[in-house]
Amino acid sequence: MKLVIVDYGAGNIQSIKFAFQRLGVEAQLSNDIRTIEEADRVIFPGVGEASSAMSKLTQSGLNRLIPKLKQPVLGICLGMQLMCNSSEEGKTKGLGIFDVDVLKFNSGVKVPQIGWNKIENLKSPLFQKLNEDYIYLVHSFYAPKAIETIATCEYGLEYSAALQKDNFYGTQFHPEKSGKYGVKILENFISI
Repeated sequence: MKLVIVDYGAGNIQSIKFAFQRLGVEAQLSNDIRTIEEADRVIFPGVGEASSAMSKLTQSGLNRLIPKLKQPVLGICLGMQLMCNSSEEGKTKGLGIFDVDVLKFNSGVKVPQIGWNKIENLKSPLFQKLNEDYIYLVHSFYAPKAIETIATCEYGLEYSAALQKDNFYGTQFHPEKSGKYGVKILENFISI
């Protein structure tokens, strides 16, 4: 299996690569369009600020490539947010894969949300053989519940912990930092 992690300068890439190594899968880091197109599975990571990350995607042409991919694609954290229509962070236009706009948490909760939170309302092959449990999050912006929501968390309000549309999956949380539960999600993604 050829697994490619999109390397566009906005990611916590090494921890994702190590997580797949523990599963016996060697991930390749690349920003080359052809390499990404030819992958069996694509990971679209992200840690950082939405507008600067989107700018990097646009400069490399990856903003046009990613929405056209036909293989399973997993966006993680900011990667998932950039797959949405837009983000309030930097008033950023997204890739428009998920029909939802990313919003900033209101002043009623401490931001960023850092730490473990319970994931609920699971409904996707991504969560096969998994029950509700705790996952690790670090974020100040969230995707509201939408048609594409496949799992939720609660932090002042109920929001999308994960999204799916066709071959595109997104997790607001970091599976690579969510212990055995997160490892199982990555394993499920490989087997989709």
